[in-house]
Amino acid sequence: MSLPEVLLWNGLRGGRLDGLKFRRQHPIGPYVLDFYCPAAHLAVEIDGWSHATADRPEQDEIRDTRLAEGGVRTLRIPASEVLRSVDDTLATILEAARPWK
Repeated sequence: MSLPEVLLWNGLRGGRLDGLKFRRQHPIGPYVLDFYCPAAHLAVEIDGWSHATADRPEQDEIRDTRLAEGGVRTLRIPASEVLRSVDDTLATILEAARPWK
């Protein structure tokens, strides 16, 4: 895991985020999600700089669409945002997960 993923995992694991359970490196079909909350059907992807280069944005869009077709919403968070404030990132994730609780 990258540093932003490690920092975020420390705030997500063990139900630390409002009791929500998250899995890391969770496989769904041909994809491996950075983090997944089964109760909220929420994938959390931490995007480094490579996600803005070449054809990566298009690949991410296809992946997100396929996951959505299976009932999984994707929340993409720039790695720089995690490094700036893990607490703000956790609040964003909690807000995204709440409608599904």
